[in-house]
Amino acid sequence: MSPTPVKLGPLELRPGGPLFLIAGPCVIEDERMPFAIATELRDLCASLKLPFVFKASFDKANRTRGSSFRGPGVKEGLALLAEVRRSVRVPVLTDIHEPAHAQAAAGLVDCVQVPALLSRQTDLLVAAAQSGCAVNVKKGQFMAPEDARWIIEKVTGAGNPNVLVTERGASFGYHTLVSDMRGIPVMQAFGKPVVFDATHSTQRMSGGPGGTSGGDREMAKVLARAAVAAGCDGVFAETHPDPEHAKSDGPNMIRLKDMPALVRTLVRIREACGGG
Repeated sequence: MSPTPVKLGPLELRPGGPLFLIAGPCVIEDERMPFAIATELRDLCASLKLPFVFKASFDKANRTRGSSFRGPGVKEGLALLAEVRRSVRVPVLTDIHEPAHAQAAAGLVDCVQVPALLSRQTDLLVAAAQSGCAVNVKKGQFMAPEDARWIIEKVTGAGNPNVLVTERGASFGYHTLVSDMRGIPVMQAFGKPVVFDATHSTQRMSGGPGGTSGGDREMAKVLARAAVAAGCDGVFAETHPDPEHAKSDGPNMIRLKDMPALVRTLVRIREACGGG
């Protein structure tokens, strides 16, 4: 299929174009953190001329334990993200878990993201497409790269051409994920930008203490470098100032202070590989 650009807020993301970054905390923890992280990442990416999309979740509906922190919820969380978008002047992406979330997010964020475990839910994909936002779908851990074409078809068939697909590893046994970099060019053949989720690709689902997910933030950096070398169009990375005390996905989130060195390295790899 011929490569087609994706409009995400003020950005035009092109397959094979300049590398872009989607990054931010796993979930909104308080009213201050999203603004601080978004501002720091915005300035970092601006210094490198790297397109940047801020990411944070208003509700983590797929936590291992029912008692785990989920975030501020739909109304408060989306209002906060809309203010980040307005005041920090960055495009914003957030997760949705049900069709009503897509409707609520319309006009407040630039991109809605369908989690990997929900990537075959047709009604959710159609609602995401109809929100008018760009749509980022994380390919399910249970899906082959070849099957991403049907994800794209569901979104574009609902009238929205602005869809990205994100690789986040494949299930290997009960808790471990493996990343097959061959999937990146396979999915790029469908003509849309392909993102690599470096942090969740190291996640050990439900394998942490007390019914939590584990992970390995140092390996997230390794996988990010490998994915850029393999030609991914964008990198997704969750980051936090103090991941050991984060309320969600701390083990695989990259320390915020480590992001500048990592992002600069990714840009150099892209340049060395002849990317846009």
